[in-house]
Amino acid sequence: MKNIFGIINQFSNQSLFQCLLGMMFTFTSCVTFASLTIDLPSWQLQQMKGNPSLRGAAILKDSLWVTGSNNSVFVSQDGGKTWHDKSVKSTINSAFRDITLFNSHTAIVMGIGSGESSTLYKTTDGGNNWNLLYQNTDEHGFFDSIGFWDRKKGLLLGDPVDGYYVVKKTEDGGKTWRRIAKNKLPKMLDKEVAFAASGYTLITGKKGKAYITTGGFSASVYISDDYGETWQRDAVPLFQETQSAGGYGLALNHNGQPFVLGGDYDQRSKKYSNIATLVNGIWKKVDAGENGLRTAMSCQGNICISTGKTSSDISFNAGSHWQLFPSQQSVIDDNGFYTIDSDEFIFLAAGAKGKVGILSFKR
Repeated sequence: MKNIFGIINQFSNQSLFQCLLGMMFTFTSCVTFASLTIDLPSWQLQQMKGNPSLRGAAILKDSLWVTGSNNSVFVSQDGGKTWHDKSVKSTINSAFRDITLFNSHTAIVMGIGSGESSTLYKTTDGGNNWNLLYQNTDEHGFFDSIGFWDRKKGLLLGDPVDGYYVVKKTEDGGKTWRRIAKNKLPKMLDKEVAFAASGYTLITGKKGKAYITTGGFSASVYISDDYGETWQRDAVPLFQETQSAGGYGLALNHNGQPFVLGGDYDQRSKKYSNIATLVNGIWKKVDAGENGLRTAMSCQGNICISTGKTSSDISFNAGSHWQLFPSQQSVIDDNGFYTIDSDEFIFLAAGAKGKVGILSFKR
């Protein structure tokens, strides 16, 4: 049985290797091709102290960050070998559901909660010190997700106020924010909601692209082509039969193709459509196995991983076809993660009770 790195070396022609990966048809504890069997790498699991619920993850080379409940921030600067508690010390007790990492020592974390509990904190020294960057002042406001195109320009998504989602834009790295005019967004659907599940309710893409996903008896994706100034809404074919169903996360593959993930928080393990993608302007269901709620997805080259608390899926052809990732734990309905990020073919995932997983496709 050959490991994946041996196969890569054997087929130095990248297009041939990608073609072989695209022929994948099944695996149990490994990926099987017509004449090749490839061992999958295993998740290297670690536990963060205090067992926080971890919903934010960011990786840049050897710099790994995870965030979660009780102002939790944990940082590794050596590829996950050692971790340090860099939690924010504040009188405001928040759950950090999103993080943007600009370099190994500069990051912004987003806290959720009603009114002033929704916050942004920034560090420039690896988490040793945090400064309150921005705080919600609307008693009805609630932050959901952040996304940046660069160090200066970014977006913040908040729960609806006055019948429209709060979409705010910064052009000075988060110091000041301007709300996008309500008439630049579609009016909300009946019972529509946004979920602050994994830091991927809002994402940014190349050339001013931005995406938002929502749910609640509906599943939608809002798309902007002009750095968040105007938006249109598309219906997407995800499970949407309850108030807790719909879109939970977004992702782009290496071609910039958007994917939306979701399901139902109250029926995490149920079989239903949980991934869709945009093809020639039309959102279509993806053959992903219907393995329950998926809240986050990340790609490196043609390798993509989607995940939810119960389990994870893997694709070797940029998200077109998926297989359930082999279970490594005996805990029922806790074999996956809430969130995931990746860089240089290393995937960083974080989940319930302080669980962190690192999956490497590098030597």
